[in-house]
Amino acid sequence: MSINNVNPNELLPVGITANYRVQARDVNQFANVIMNMTAGNSIVYGGPFTDYYVPNINNTFFNGIWDGLYRATANLDKIVTYNDPTNKYVKQKAIAKIVKANYIQILTDFYGDMPHSEAFKGQNNLAPKYDKGEDIYKASYAELENAKALIDSGARDEVGAVDIVFGGDRAKWKAFANTLQLRYLLRMSNVTGDMATFRDQKLALLSGATFIDEDVLENPGYSSNNDAQQNPYTNYYLYTGSGSRGSAYAINVASENAAIILNGNPDGDTRGAYQKFNNIVDLRRPRMFTLIGGKVSGIRQGNTPGQPGVPSAASRFTFGINIGKGTPTSTEEYIDLASAKSGCIMTRAESKFLQAEAALRYPSLFSSALSNFNEGIAASFDTYGSAPNLADQYIATIAAVPGLGFAGSTTNKIDAIMTQKWIALAGRNPEQSFFDYSRTGFPVTLSATTASKPKPNRLMYPLSEIIANSGNVPKIGTEDVFSKNQYTPFWNRN
Repeated sequence: MSINNVNPNELLPVGITANYRVQARDVNQFANVIMNMTAGNSIVYGGPFTDYYVPNINNTFFNGIWDGLYRATANLDKIVTYNDPTNKYVKQKAIAKIVKANYIQILTDFYGDMPHSEAFKGQNNLAPKYDKGEDIYKASYAELENAKALIDSGARDEVGAVDIVFGGDRAKWKAFANTLQLRYLLRMSNVTGDMATFRDQKLALLSGATFIDEDVLENPGYSSNNDAQQNPYTNYYLYTGSGSRGSAYAINVASENAAIILNGNPDGDTRGAYQKFNNIVDLRRPRMFTLIGGKVSGIRQGNTPGQPGVPSAASRFTFGINIGKGTPTSTEEYIDLASAKSGCIMTRAESKFLQAEAALRYPSLFSSALSNFNEGIAASFDTYGSAPNLADQYIATIAAVPGLGFAGSTTNKIDAIMTQKWIALAGRNPEQSFFDYSRTGFPVTLSATTASKPKPNRLMYPLSEIIANSGNVPKIGTEDVFSKNQYTPFWNRN
């Protein structure tokens, strides 16, 4: 059957799950390593993740992000453009626009200018033009506004089971759209000129809006029945349906950076990045990583056995990230729970941290910066399955610590928001922390010992695009990845 003959009810769950698959695997792995939450297991592999650590960004590096998200988002675009003269699929179109805007933002935040207005046309346009990132942002923002209008239109078509996120709940979809719009606008916190005017006008319209107040989860019916039915995160990072280890299990472990931070710098590391964590044990740590000797054990990125920061054994993500709530008592139960877990598109914690940042930067439009900040931390504890009293205890402990609790200057508070968001999004949406770091410089995370370049400002267009669309793809070089110039995503040029 041609995809042109597939209707929106059939395309919607496919588009959502296909995008999540890329997010859970390639996007997750790249961002966790580049933001120094995880490291390659040099105890086993000797010198893993060499290209990540340099970082050696070229047109073959993580091509799956571009190729995978474009292919997956094409399913959503087919819904948006589906010929629907009787308005049978109004709500499906609204949902597709919202989910599409989420992944289009991730794409353009990684790559800058890219095909958008002429994209997704298949054989009808094999060489789509490149649109400026600014125009993509405006167009995606407009799609979110249109999606909300469709939700409010009162059309009686219902989506029911094909909505594998909110089950047709219109209010939640609208709140999620509002939250995505807030993310779009805050990404532009440093822009000037016309885009700053656009940002400020749209922020004023969002004042008083309702934002999502729960984790945004997708689940088409994941289970451990077979590999194809598993959550793709589990199948890759943890277990296959038959119980064997996933292909990426052995190589991904905790970084020394994450271990020092979560353990409260118990050995007194004198590097500046760790001083605010002194004597503050993060009570989320047993739900985030396996504990070895009662602590998170991590590998210093770039080092190998015999060098500093390489222990005899390293921690891995555990139940709070791999499952969420719950503690399995057998391997079989672990496989079942991890296989069936819902995929996380956005966390409640991120929504709260976005609202905290908005209230801090734009207090005339948004309020409750401190309470949203604390609720973001509490939401992270809840998502990881930690006891609520532990969240209260941790929040009280960090309250007066600039850069970790909501204390000190505005810059200190931005640092705290980004640091807490980095911890909260580990293993789920770490790319948002990468974008936050590019925009704000926080959280401060050390580079690998083998790094010869700073963290990248973007990824390079993949070889597949250079071959297929050579007449339009910008001719960027490696130096453009690490410089701020016309090829840098527009919101990160200042």
